[in-house]
Amino acid sequence: MSKIEESVEVDVPVNTAYNQWTQFEEFPQFMDGVERIEQRTETLTHWTTSVHGVTREFEAEVTEQIPDERVAWTTIDGQVRQAGVVTFHRLGDHRTKVMLQLDHDPVGIADSVGDKLGFIRRQASGDLRRFKTFIESRGSESGAWRGQV
Repeated sequence: MSKIEESVEVDVPVNTAYNQWTQFEEFPQFMDGVERIEQRTETLTHWTTSVHGVTREFEAEVTEQIPDERVAWTTIDGQVRQAGVVTFHRLGDHRTKVMLQLDHDPVGIADSVGDKLGFIRRQASGDLRRFKTFIESRGSESGAWRGQV
């Protein structure tokens, strides 16, 4: 199992960063390899990814969600095995640290090789940088889900 920790500082208030992160269906706009996410219930999402020509689908369930603090999830069905948490740390009125902690269990030889070569870590880091660009260029969130799990 691979354990990844990455973070990025974004120039938006903590509630803006958090609110945008709850808009799962918009992840393909800044997450490389994510083709589509369907929000099936308040806590269940269906993901379609394509990385290096390999398409995978899986279900992920939000296991904990505290507004402006954290969103945690785990995969429950499909071709990907992972669990993670994103936390939001107020650094100032208009600055937030977004921290990702991800446990990823490679499936198959290709995943194992990619994991050993640091592909998953680089992808996570790139996704956070693209989130920074995405939210800062917008200046405000596109929506919000403020419920608690």
